[in-house]
Amino acid sequence: MLQAIDALPRVPEAPVAALADVLDLQEPRVIRGLVAGWPLVQAATGSDTAAVAYLKRFINPALPAVATVAPPQAGGRIFYDASMQGFGFRREPVALDVALDTLLSHRDDAEPPLIYLGATTLETCLPGLDAANGVDLGGREALASIWIGNRSRVPTHQDLPDNLACVAAGRRRVLLFPPAQLENLYIGPLDVTPAGQPVSLVDPLAPDLARFPRFAEAWRHAQVAELGPGDAIFMPGMWWHHIEALDPFNVLVNYWWRRVPAWMDAPVNALMAAILCIRQLPAHERAIWQEVFRHHVFEFDEAGVAGHIPAPARGALAPLDEARAANLRRHLVQRLQR
Repeated sequence: MLQAIDALPRVPEAPVAALADVLDLQEPRVIRGLVAGWPLVQAATGSDTAAVAYLKRFINPALPAVATVAPPQAGGRIFYDASMQGFGFRREPVALDVALDTLLSHRDDAEPPLIYLGATTLETCLPGLDAANGVDLGGREALASIWIGNRSRVPTHQDLPDNLACVAAGRRRVLLFPPAQLENLYIGPLDVTPAGQPVSLVDPLAPDLARFPRFAEAWRHAQVAELGPGDAIFMPGMWWHHIEALDPFNVLVNYWWRRVPAWMDAPVNALMAAILCIRQLPAHERAIWQEVFRHHVFEFDEAGVAGHIPAPARGALAPLDEARAANLRRHLVQRLQR
């Protein structure tokens, strides 16, 4: 039997004053009260109705939101249907003020339908909200998004960027697994996903260990955090996380950024290309290419790999910059078009 989720180790906490140091870590941290002074948090502390009224002040009426909707029997879980060839929810455009009013109308339902507006970009849908409720990220160029809904469960997944998630209304429970637990989380399809990222097929609130026995090892490495309004959690890129919204009305604002230049492509593109080009090679050829990747990518040393080539002639073996990345991208596009 697995340890109860409430008995798991807690994500370590850091004081608000340590934010600058936290954002450079490679492990998660909880920061209690980081955004307690936000006007949005203050409104939500008063009532859900007050929080909705505050949000409506910033709505861009020209741009509808996209709502994820599922029937009550989904239990708020954003997941596949039984066939795993479709999903147990649908997405539909909706005016944001209508979505907010609908959420309020279902607050007292014992088994409400799932209503979830995820990854809505603040700059376009709620212009001015971030300026009035911001966080000093030390000059990082971050994408600010808002997540609004009732009780929901987002399956365990990874995100490439670092993530500072700030709870503005309601309570959230975040379950985290280190990146190394990949093989123990039973990841689903890479190219057909509920929300853009591959997800674990294990329901951590009701794990089927007969079907997913290695999940017991992942559970040994899990950490949990429970967050209230004003609290924040820093999740470094590629940490697996499962997020529950626990109340009838919840708002979370998060900030995403990467620690590399914007011209660098997402590593998942290399993964998909490797699946296309390498995975089904004979075993002895895969072993050769494993050594090629070690030499040119994972243990790359310019002097050792390309020191014998004149610097102006090194091409892709030279350190990447924006111009070289653009040339390499054009070359790849040409090679992949068959």
